[in-house]
Amino acid sequence: MESLCWGFHDGNISNLIQKRHIDFHHDVNRSLQMHSSLVQRLAQESELEGHKSCVNAVSWNSKGSLLISGSDDTTINIWSYSGRKLLHSIDTGHSTNIFCAKFVPETSDELVVSGAGDAEVRLFNLSHLRGRGPGDNIIPPIAHFQCHTRRVKKLAVEVGNPNVVWSASEDGTLRQHDLREGASCPPAGSSHQECRNVLIDLRCGAKRSLADPPKHTVALKSCDISSTRPHLLLVGGSDAFARLYDRRMLPPLYSCQTRMLPPPCVNYFCPMHLSEHGRSSLHLTHVTFSPNGEEVLLSYSGEHVYLMDVNNVAGSGVQYTSGDVSKLMSFCPIRNGTELQQPVSEFKRNGYPMRSSLASTHAKCRALVEIAKKILEEGTNPYFGIEACNEVLDGHGYDIGHTLRHECLCTRAALLLKRKWKNDVHMAIRDCYNARKIDSSSFRALYFMSEALEQLGKHKEALDFAVAAQCVAPSNYAVAEKVEIIKKNIAAAEAEKNNMANDSVTRPEPRPGRVLSLTDIFYRLEANSDALQDGPRSEREDSDYDEELELDFETSISGDEVHDVESNILHGTVNLRIHRRCDSSRVTGEANDSRGSPSSSSQNDRTTYQPKAAIDMKRRYVGHCNVGTDIKQASFLGQRGEFVASGSDDGRWFIWEKQTGRLIKMLNGDETVVNCVQCHPFDCVIATSGIDSTIKLWSPSASVPSIVAGGAAGPETANVLDAMESNHRKLCRSRDAFLPFELLERFRMHEFSEGFLHPFEYAES
Repeated sequence: MESLCWGFHDGNISNLIQKRHIDFHHDVNRSLQMHSSLVQRLAQESELEGHKSCVNAVSWNSKGSLLISGSDDTTINIWSYSGRKLLHSIDTGHSTNIFCAKFVPETSDELVVSGAGDAEVRLFNLSHLRGRGPGDNIIPPIAHFQCHTRRVKKLAVEVGNPNVVWSASEDGTLRQHDLREGASCPPAGSSHQECRNVLIDLRCGAKRSLADPPKHTVALKSCDISSTRPHLLLVGGSDAFARLYDRRMLPPLYSCQTRMLPPPCVNYFCPMHLSEHGRSSLHLTHVTFSPNGEEVLLSYSGEHVYLMDVNNVAGSGVQYTSGDVSKLMSFCPIRNGTELQQPVSEFKRNGYPMRSSLASTHAKCRALVEIAKKILEEGTNPYFGIEACNEVLDGHGYDIGHTLRHECLCTRAALLLKRKWKNDVHMAIRDCYNARKIDSSSFRALYFMSEALEQLGKHKEALDFAVAAQCVAPSNYAVAEKVEIIKKNIAAAEAEKNNMANDSVTRPEPRPGRVLSLTDIFYRLEANSDALQDGPRSEREDSDYDEELELDFETSISGDEVHDVESNILHGTVNLRIHRRCDSSRVTGEANDSRGSPSSSSQNDRTTYQPKAAIDMKRRYVGHCNVGTDIKQASFLGQRGEFVASGSDDGRWFIWEKQTGRLIKMLNGDETVVNCVQCHPFDCVIATSGIDSTIKLWSPSASVPSIVAGGAAGPETANVLDAMESNHRKLCRSRDAFLPFELLERFRMHEFSEGFLHPFEYAES
């Protein structure tokens, strides 16, 4: 990688420091906090010891003087940043794992709040610990909210607001707790259903695809409030869609005694290639706003990290509808000229385009494209060629002209098709589409589009593009051969389809009341695994899912339990609870309900449901692995959010340059899994945690800058590509090795005995 190293987009740090004497409007401190020269020197500075089990949550206070952490050991620890030591440890009284912990703003850092797997939210006053000994850490909560019915996975607080805390739970509700109204919930003598604190009810809000109506529970995993526009609320959970809400447009708080239709959201966020016929295993583990509130970051289980714009710019092509995916893959004449994507704000500073040295920029980009083309021709690892193309297209894409841009798009598409990492084929399709926007008769764009569609099993569409490529270059032997191969594949697929149709006639129907064994479950998981993520869908995957059961899957993993590093299997206790899923056809709107929502029976009719548009991805960050846990974070680093970081299942954590998606740093942060990555508010310091019982603090303390060094926590990474390839294989392998509960969420109702709705346990082997 060093041989292909080029400069970063934040410039030279010396020039940046000198700027403060020239441009007094320039905020040097914000620019220096996470400058690339500092990021390259990141190394483990210290390790905070005090928990006894996995650390699932870390968060800084607004001043950056304190760090709070929550753990499987059910304690909350408060750490001094300046002293790097433990100040307080609170025995919270939670009965299971703490998944989230926050300082409540504007309370002099005395109030802290926690959420846990026992479905409870608890508020504590740190002043009650004053004068106590280090071992006397049991204090009662000053507020105790028990209204959720499933695990609380994330808490949100509003800058400047000390009175309200929001909690997101796997029960499908996001609740608003006003600390001024009462110290407990539900009130004495009442039930969970009567608490009037539901802000968003998504128990009948999950979408299988963008075109499908919402049907089932969105088990919420994450939520965030914009620091610049606090009325904006972002949530994500057990389907592929993050949802943006404007709190000013939501109905008054209500109880969840009656299940209602989900409230309308401002925007859906989902990469286009993940929006159609999503699998039950695909879900979000973390959503967050950028520091300026203009972008959002989504982290998917079994997938990558994606960057998106909050607001759709008219005509930018960032927003798409359910029919745009098929249009993208269908052959149709494209008029030359307009690009799919318009220039984005990253390429402008202070309102003026960055065009100071177009000639040198063009020369640099030409050299990078030539490097990428050479890598493609020589058949070496395509990763570095893709990185070079990313630098050209994402770093300087609108300063280089149509000709070079077209050449780079086609080259990157070919490299992506050769690398074949997860969803690379979809990225290649996007590049070919954009290349055809520039030159509709481009042979390379037509040929690579045909190859991409063929990899997806879309043989008929692939044939259309191959024939079009053959018309452009009739004497080209390769494309003529491809046309014949695709025709044979189509014939073979038709024959197989006819054989399956004949077999289904003689196949006996499944017996009603049959109970699925775990062998049956895992067999189906294997058949529908993401190992075939770039291939044709199975009939099972495309079928409707009106009547289903939901399996609530929970794992208990402690830091001292056995972990198979080679296979990355987490050993622990597995609990399964089977209960009926929500069916929104049963949801009715009460006449006296404050929301006044109509019955959803017509809403769920596919003929009347009007699907909304969604915001497409702007950038993708690859190399890490997010499969084993469902609390894995992806975060912006620095006050300006110039870098993106994420934990990984291989015990490392990754840092990418936001603008280009280029991997800058890969650090060893945990023996097993890194889940949490949180940047200090002002300093170039990052806190990470995971399955280990410790918290690591990272600062630019390495003596020598390095792009992908292991830092003080481990040796230099011998081969970055080996680590990334290994993570890619884990993303694509059958995920029953990890057994996340989302994989067991849906099974046909007729295959279970009517009364078989009881918990059972299964211990991983």
